[in-house]
Amino acid sequence: MRAKHVTLLVLAAIVIASPFFFPSNYYYRVGSLIFVNGLAVTGIVILTGYAGQISLGHAGFAGIGAYACALAPIHLGLHPGLAAILGAVVSGAIAWLIGRPVLRLKGYYLAVATLGLGILVSMILANEAWLTRGPDGIEVPDLGLNDALEAIGIDLSNPQFWYFFSGLVLVLGAWVALNLHNSPTGRALRALHGSEIAARTVGIDVARLKLQAFVISAVYASLSGSLLALQNKFVTPDVAGFMHSIEMVTMAVLGGAASVLGAFFGAAILTTLPQVLTVFQEYEQIMLGLVMMLCMIFMRDGLLPSILRALRGRDK
Repeated sequence: MRAKHVTLLVLAAIVIASPFFFPSNYYYRVGSLIFVNGLAVTGIVILTGYAGQISLGHAGFAGIGAYACALAPIHLGLHPGLAAILGAVVSGAIAWLIGRPVLRLKGYYLAVATLGLGILVSMILANEAWLTRGPDGIEVPDLGLNDALEAIGIDLSNPQFWYFFSGLVLVLGAWVALNLHNSPTGRALRALHGSEIAARTVGIDVARLKLQAFVISAVYASLSGSLLALQNKFVTPDVAGFMHSIEMVTMAVLGGAASVLGAFFGAAILTTLPQVLTVFQEYEQIMLGLVMMLCMIFMRDGLLPSILRALRGRDK
């Protein structure tokens, strides 16, 4: 079987089989958060793992997607589901406009520029209280499908629904990313990651490919923000905060930025660790940082690629 099919089967198996081990609805909530974060990190894989570009401001696009679901129904009369699509379109358009000048930068210059973008979005959401209700946050309208879905046995207030819906969206997002990886565009992105000079030499339009990767990853982040807002029915400017951007990049690097499945495992680890480490109370942040440092020191390619490499070496 192709690696693409194996990855999709593993993700689908995790989504379907995990509930058999859940003792309470709380675990469905944690699972849906893992899938939401995994969707955002899949976009980081396309940008960083495929194209070799870094962004420290992608939470800004998640904030745009989340607030689109809250504001578009109020001011434009859109259904929250259509508002999520609008948020993705707006995020893609902003990424296209900002990416044209920003992606000419390299290294830490690019990181700082994208960081500024994320901080700008976060500041607007926090300070423009007349529109966003400010730091206190804003409620997200209900999808309005309760009566129709309850007729077929689906309850939108049930965490089980959002678990499986988030899992489905994650699998679809992974399918798109894996198809991109195996396409001519994906091969060109990986060539760009290896060497921009070599990519230009063989006729690859480096600027266009960088911009495409940036726009696609922004859409992924926006959809993850929308999904989080719809299931929480409430959103605050923290969704676009600096720490959320850092979490996205850390999840990708921790699991393996060049692997969709690895990035998912990174998202799963970084989402569940704080829940597990609550037993250490005031030492929680120290323990979390220590675990991440050890993984980065001894597993530089990411957790999952390093484990698979070790298993292949043992088989030989």
